[in-house]
Amino acid sequence: MDLRHTVDRIQSLVSAETGQRLGSNAEDTLSQLLRKAANDAPPRDDRFTARELTILFADLRGFMAISNRYPPETVLQVLNRCLVTMIDVVFAHEGMIDKFMGDSIMAHFSESASGKAPEQRAVLCALELQLAMDALNAEHQKSGLPELFLGIGINTGSVLVGTLGSERYQTHTVIGEEVNIAARIEALSLRGQVLLSETTYQRCSTLAKTGEPFSVHVKGKAEPIVVRELLEIPSLNRAVPRRDIRKSPRVNVAIGFSYQVVHADVTVPQVHKGVIRVLGYHGLLAETKEPLHLSAEMKIRVDLPLVNHRASDVYGRVKKCSQAEQGFHCGIEFTAITSKTRSSIELLVQLLMQVMESE
Repeated sequence: MDLRHTVDRIQSLVSAETGQRLGSNAEDTLSQLLRKAANDAPPRDDRFTARELTILFADLRGFMAISNRYPPETVLQVLNRCLVTMIDVVFAHEGMIDKFMGDSIMAHFSESASGKAPEQRAVLCALELQLAMDALNAEHQKSGLPELFLGIGINTGSVLVGTLGSERYQTHTVIGEEVNIAARIEALSLRGQVLLSETTYQRCSTLAKTGEPFSVHVKGKAEPIVVRELLEIPSLNRAVPRRDIRKSPRVNVAIGFSYQVVHADVTVPQVHKGVIRVLGYHGLLAETKEPLHLSAEMKIRVDLPLVNHRASDVYGRVKKCSQAEQGFHCGIEFTAITSKTRSSIELLVQLLMQVMESE
């Protein structure tokens, strides 16, 4: 924007406020001040700076139920209340909000005036976020609104910090592989769950009590990464409110499969077909034409082309069976499965979960 245009815009603002424009002498003085300010301005640095940060992603779970059932005014009120609460908690732990993404936020933690380690502040922040959601849910119940939960993922690593955009629009942000990993970890979290990368855990292991480490596959990484669930901060006698404790990650699917019933360790030759409707780490929900008896054993064959694997070595036990609109719905728990097939199923579930989170 040139100097003349800038002076004209300022004259318009002055006229709108006072009812008259600046005189010629005042306008000349204004032009000189603007020219001097432009000359004295430091040169713009477009370079990104590499820094180590702890990245936190938090996503609201259950918000879609509100947006589909309530008027827009209510939806916006609930969303804003949640976001304001999240902002307050992040700032209380000396974090910075990087961006809002619909009903989720991205925050980062670096060195602070208090001297407390960024990783520890991020973990404390995550716990406080979950406790704050409990308080909000109590208010929602009074108003007849459904409960909302947060899924949180945290990772620590080297990122690039800088400004993207042009003079028309620019934003200061954080980018890099470690940011992507934090986002992928959050996408795998269950309702009310906080998942930490191994890097973050190693730097706050004396502060945080976690569950056992487990491997997950994330988009963009050839090898699985290790994550842990935050359970509590013993020194503060504060625990993360537990949700979905017994549920492993699972996704809705429509995958054809075949099975044979096993009687007294003998596989019956007759082959039946069905459709997998829900797939998880430890079992599946199948739609079959015939009812299956409780505790019945079966051998399963299924193709998983998305992860390039054909599973012909899965054995399962029927845990429940009920009448459905078309056939029967049978819950099947895996009883014998090779490590290759288990890894392939876990990878498929995680990939589909991430696809659903990005939609």
